Amino acid sequence: MFIQTESTPNPQTLKFLPGRAVLGAGGREFTTPEAAAASPLAAAVFAVDGVRRVYLGPDFITATKDEAIEWAHLKPHVLAAIMEHYVAGRPMLVEGAVESGAEDARVYEGEAAEIVAQLRELIETRIRPAVARDGGDVLFHSWDHEEGVVRLTMRGACAGCPSSAMTLKQGIENMLRHYVPEVVAVEQAD
Repeated sequence: MFIQTESTPNPQTLKFLPGRAVLGAGGREFTTPEAAAASPLAAAVFAVDGVRRVYLGPDFITATKDEAIEWAHLKPHVLAAIMEHYVAGRPMLVEGAVESGAEDARVYEGEAAEIVAQLRELIETRIRPAVARDGGDVLFHSWDHEEGVVRLTMRGACAGCPSSAMTLKQGIENMLRHYVPEVVAVEQAD
C-alpha cells in the first residue's frame, strides 16, 4: 500500500491520500481522542503523540499537529497508523457512531428557505470540492436573513489555518455574494 502526502495551506496540517476510499462521501472531524473513539482510524492517528485533530474526508485523511513537533518526526508514525488500519481491514466508523451536526436546527421559510437552498447548493457543488483539494471542508452552519450573514463551519486543514480568514472573506464570500446578492457577509461559526 502506498500512501501519498500533500502539504496544505495550514503548516500544522498534512493531507494523507491512501489511494482508496476513506469515508466515500462527506467528511468527519475529530477534535479530541474521546471523539475519535467513533472511528478506529481516527483513534489510531490520534494515538500518535503530537496529533491534535483528525479529519476523514471522502478519499483523504488530514492530521493536525502540535506546533512544537516537526512533521519529519511525526509523519512516519501517522503513515504507519493509517497503513496498519487498512491492512487490518478495520471499519472507518464504529457501528452506530453518530456525528454531532455542525448545522443549526433552524427551519427556514419563504425567501430565507430559497436563499438557504441556493447557499447549500453553491457550497456543495463549488466550494467544498475546491477546499477539499487543500485537505479541508466547509459546511453550511446558518443563515441570518435579517443581517444577510452566512455562517460556515471550517473543518480539516481549514480549521485553525492562518489563511482560512482570507479564504472565507476573499474566496467564499465573494463567490456567495456574486451568486446570492442577499449575502452581505460570511463568518466562521464558533
